[in-house]
Amino acid sequence: MRQVVQSVRSGETSVRELPDPIALRGGVVVANVASVVSAGTERSLVELTRKTLIGKARERPQDVRRVLQKLKEDGLVSTYRQVQAKLDEPFPLGYSSAGIVLECGRGVQELKPGDRVAAVGPHAGVVSLGKNLCAKIPPGVSFEQAAYTSIAAIAMQGVRLAKACLGERVLVIGLGLVGQICVALLKAQGCRVFGVDLDPKRLDLALRFGVDATGTGAPLDAVLAFSEGHGVDAVVIAASTTSNEPIELAAAACRPRGRIVLVGVTGLDLPRPPFFAKELEFTVSFSLGPGRGDPEYEDRGRDYPIGHARWTAQRNMQAALELMAAGKLPVERLTTHRFPIERAADAYQLVTSAGEPSLGILLQYPPAAPARKRRLQLRAPRRTGDEVGISFIGAGNFARATLLPLLADQPRIDLRGVCTAKGLSAEHSGRKHDFAFATTDAKEIWADEDTDAVFIATRHDLHAELVTSALRAGKHVFVEKPLCIKPGELSAIEHCVEELGDQCPILMVGFNRRFSPTVSELRKFFSGANPLSLSYRFASGPLPSEHWTQDSEIGGGRIIGEACHAIDTCVALTSSLPERLYAESVGKSGALHTTDDRVFLTLRHEDGSVSSISYQAAGDASLPKERIEILGNGRAAVSDNWGALTLWSGGRMTTARGGKDKGHASELSHFLDACTSGDAWPIPWEELYAVCEASFLAVRSLREGLPQVCGQTEIPQGLD
Repeated sequence: MRQVVQSVRSGETSVRELPDPIALRGGVVVANVASVVSAGTERSLVELTRKTLIGKARERPQDVRRVLQKLKEDGLVSTYRQVQAKLDEPFPLGYSSAGIVLECGRGVQELKPGDRVAAVGPHAGVVSLGKNLCAKIPPGVSFEQAAYTSIAAIAMQGVRLAKACLGERVLVIGLGLVGQICVALLKAQGCRVFGVDLDPKRLDLALRFGVDATGTGAPLDAVLAFSEGHGVDAVVIAASTTSNEPIELAAAACRPRGRIVLVGVTGLDLPRPPFFAKELEFTVSFSLGPGRGDPEYEDRGRDYPIGHARWTAQRNMQAALELMAAGKLPVERLTTHRFPIERAADAYQLVTSAGEPSLGILLQYPPAAPARKRRLQLRAPRRTGDEVGISFIGAGNFARATLLPLLADQPRIDLRGVCTAKGLSAEHSGRKHDFAFATTDAKEIWADEDTDAVFIATRHDLHAELVTSALRAGKHVFVEKPLCIKPGELSAIEHCVEELGDQCPILMVGFNRRFSPTVSELRKFFSGANPLSLSYRFASGPLPSEHWTQDSEIGGGRIIGEACHAIDTCVALTSSLPERLYAESVGKSGALHTTDDRVFLTLRHEDGSVSSISYQAAGDASLPKERIEILGNGRAAVSDNWGALTLWSGGRMTTARGGKDKGHASELSHFLDACTSGDAWPIPWEELYAVCEASFLAVRSLREGLPQVCGQTEIPQGLD
């Protein structure tokens, strides 16, 4: 299938051939028939990517600050790779489409294959999205009309927030797609509407949508006359401009205690005198309505109860479709141009140029093929026999910025397949790094005879199933931490390893720090000095509670998902498994907050060593992220953020300074060497199991307030 994408680096709009996506749990796959280019939103995105690097930096100063902080933490080389990977990353365009449901994922009963739906989908022949981002198309509404639904829902949410009632006077500033639809919606509920725009042709179109009066620019006197001198009851700003003039006009045109809703994008320097004198109400409308941007709603299909959220994004979409069916929302009048998907670049040239006027631009798609095409061949096979065939499942930021560039430096590598659920990142990474094929179906990886090893870099909840499937398919496995996020998953992996026995391929978790030069030096320095006293501060930095890593069902939480790094490093430094542990997190009064990312873990090891891990997300961002202090047998050592190492022994101090090497390259070398030589696993299974179990028990200790004993026959369930 074809998809329209935008390059951040070059600013080029292109149409790419991608493998068809799969239906995820709680989602559907839709074959688009038509989609609408949202001129305001999409033009601003395209124009941003076409700026110079300095221009992009000026537009996004928050990104510049993140890069500078990353530079302090990870050094120049790592930061450079990550920035380059981000610049190379394409992003999909579009969010308003209509088509036919091809298949439904697990847990979807409301929709069936063959249903006609409007979708919050990108410009692509086939799209995968959550069921709550679809609405059934009523009889009598065409695909071209329904393609406007997402845009119409944005307008509807803005009109709802304006609280406009029968007979009220409402000013609509900006008569693009959203503004014209706002006019129709306000007229449908009995309001009198004044429309403002700079383009006389859009004023003429607004008259066809029923607007009562129009004006060009900032016609304050005309608006006041329209409202009989009182000022309008409400203003909906649907303009897209950096100017502050729309806000100023809205404030001047409102009656006392009037309402202003910003649906578009404008300057936001609110003039205090009119807002203060009139006690004006100002609201920024967020997209299609409640649910938009919420992973629970969008990705996992969990709807909001109607009694608590009457008009969600999906319900707004359905209401817009019903108005189209009733003839009260004639969106077909908005269409000025149609392009086949192959000519999408021409459509965007029309949007961004100052030439031919346009408004509603439709992209049209050919009928979907009867069979899903989930594998896209990128190049011919060229294996000579002595390379390690490597495939990837997951191609997110870490895979693209760290793993793949480091693998490019390894000898005798043949990159085979790269798999992602929606296909765009698979195709992009596949071409950039010279993979043989891209796919959206992991079965294509298992079936590939030339794939010897699989790298798993997906979200954490998928790790366990992919690990066992890969091992049973005879593939060596490198899985990014954590190994899994639930005790039952660890038991399933253990059963798989035991069942395969001596024939089990190599399994390795991405615990890179144990392979760093710093850890190697510390192990040598403290050789024979056990038991050790070890203190490890891991200042992880804050993440919002709604971030996917904080979700116990997806990311496992930050102890299981990231503090496992520190647990493994302590195991590697002491060369001893955990025997007992206790965890304590900070207490916080008042509102509910995540506290599992502000925790102290105490581990007693089998050899008598004690490790104290301080995993903290509450410090200042400029604090060095990781610090290790070790004492034992008259020796002491301090490692600061993997760049500086200080050793004390025999009354003398020595220092060494590294290059912030966290061991990523070394861990890959160890894994690939083991794959080719058949030697022992780089990290013994006993240590992989023990570290994962310890992270589960740390969470249990927080919940129960009690120490936990490691190495039990049965791993306790219900640690969430």
